[in-house]
Amino acid sequence: MTDTTPIAPKQLVAISSGLSQPSSTRLLTDRLADATVADLRDRGIDVELRTIELRDIAQDITNNLVTGFPSTKLQSALDAVAGADGLIAVTPIFTASYSGLFKSFFDVIDNTALTGLPTLIAATGGTPRHSLALEHAVRPLFSYLRAPVMPTSVYASSEDWGSGADGVASLPDRIHRAASELADAVQRSDRSSRVVDPFALDASFSPVGGYGAQ
Repeated sequence: MTDTTPIAPKQLVAISSGLSQPSSTRLLTDRLADATVADLRDRGIDVELRTIELRDIAQDITNNLVTGFPSTKLQSALDAVAGADGLIAVTPIFTASYSGLFKSFFDVIDNTALTGLPTLIAATGGTPRHSLALEHAVRPLFSYLRAPVMPTSVYASSEDWGSGADGVASLPDRIHRAASELADAVQRSDRSSRVVDPFALDASFSPVGGYGAQ
C-alpha cells in the first residue's frame, strides 16, 4: 500500500541582527535565504522560511536577560529556531566581533536548542579586514552550542556588493556556494519533524529562578 502522507515542508530560519533600516546585514540575510530556498526547491523540497529581525525584539531580549522570562514575541522566535531544519545567522561586525544584540539573542536561547542544527554563518562590515571575525568569534559560538556550521562562511564588506576582482570569488558566488552547502544539510535534517514532549522541563529551568540563576 502506497503511503500518501504529505511530507511536511522543511523549516528554515534566517536571523538578521542589523541595527539600521534598511541595512546591509538584512540584505545579505535575504540573499542567503533566497538562494537556499531556491536550491531546495530545485531539488523538489518544499521549504518554509521565517526571517527574524533582532532589532524588532531587542527590548524583549534585554528584558529576558534581566528577568529570565521571554515575552510572547521572543518565545515565538526562540521556538522557531529550536524547531528549524536550518539556520542562517548574520551579524554586523563591531570591534572585531559579533554585535551585542546578536550575542544576547543566543545567550537567552536554551543551550541545547541548536544541537544538530545546520547553520550558515555570515557577517557584514565596513572593511575586508574584519572578515576573520567569522572564524575567530562567530564559528566558535555555534560550535559551543553544538550546531554544525557550514564550511563556507560569507563576509560582505562595502566593496563586496560589486563584482569580484583579482581572482577573488564574487559575493554572489560565495552566497551560492554557502547556500548549496546549507541546502544539502537541510535536505537531510529531520529536526522539524521530531515529536517534542510538551511536559518536559526546559533544560535551562532553575529551581532558584532567573536567567541561568546568575
